[in-house]
Amino acid sequence: MSHHREMQVFLAVAEAGSLAAAARELALSQATVMRTVAELEARLDSTLLQRGPRGVRPSPAGERFAADCRRILQRVAEAEQSVAGLHARAAGQLRLALPLLMSHQVLMPIAVDYLAAFPEVSLATLAREELPRLLEEGIDLALVAGHLPSSSGFAVPLGRVRPLVCAAPGYLQRWGRPASPEELHAHRTIATSSTGHAGDWRFAERSIRLAPRLTCSTPQAAIRAALAGFGLTRCLSYEAHQELHGGGLVAVLEEHAAPPVPVQLYYREGRRAAARVRSFLDFAVPRLRAHPAFQV
Repeated sequence: MSHHREMQVFLAVAEAGSLAAAARELALSQATVMRTVAELEARLDSTLLQRGPRGVRPSPAGERFAADCRRILQRVAEAEQSVAGLHARAAGQLRLALPLLMSHQVLMPIAVDYLAAFPEVSLATLAREELPRLLEEGIDLALVAGHLPSSSGFAVPLGRVRPLVCAAPGYLQRWGRPASPEELHAHRTIATSSTGHAGDWRFAERSIRLAPRLTCSTPQAAIRAALAGFGLTRCLSYEAHQELHGGGLVAVLEEHAAPPVPVQLYYREGRRAAARVRSFLDFAVPRLRAHPAFQV
């Protein structure tokens, strides 16, 4: 018999003051109850119950042990109820990691509607450009643009986004529209690099190494510079979705673009995930799949 069950049996006897009454309460035979208490006393090398003509009562050591059993069993029951509630009702804080511009361009209206539909859930968004470590960072879900490792957890496909080069219409009117990736050498380019060292710009058939006039540490800064008419920048389509849709930026070299990349919602535990995670999946996935930023 497990230690948990031994504590339940002993506490029932101590509170009832009778082996027979405890047996009825626990739906066990009296012999099983007697054997369990005897084995517990032998394992602890202590007399926990004092027998008498009117039944049993805890010894001084038994009273202390009964108090400990009561506290431990209550905490176990509370923990089990908490887990049951966690999986039955959407409540608590949901931690969602995603690239900053995906939050700005796509997620926020959906998130606001989700919180209105599930008032017991709070949402914390965490800016992550790279694939987060869900378990180590305590993250429930992550919106990821790109391919996931084959050993990753559970992933729900949402759509695709494409790499593109874009600029403001005013810049293109002044400097001309490049017809091939090689013509970018004659243009002012804006690179994104957290280290300050710009890499190659990849296209479907080749990569081009450029000498950017401006290097920004974040995609949003590079897009703002392009929007101001400074030059051409390379980004993923969702990162400039509103600017492209509104005409503030124009895509160029689309026929040379690298292949689209998938957008996925990445999470742990599958069907065993907490209700707040499952409720977000049920609510947000259809809306994210319908978002024009993920339609390529």
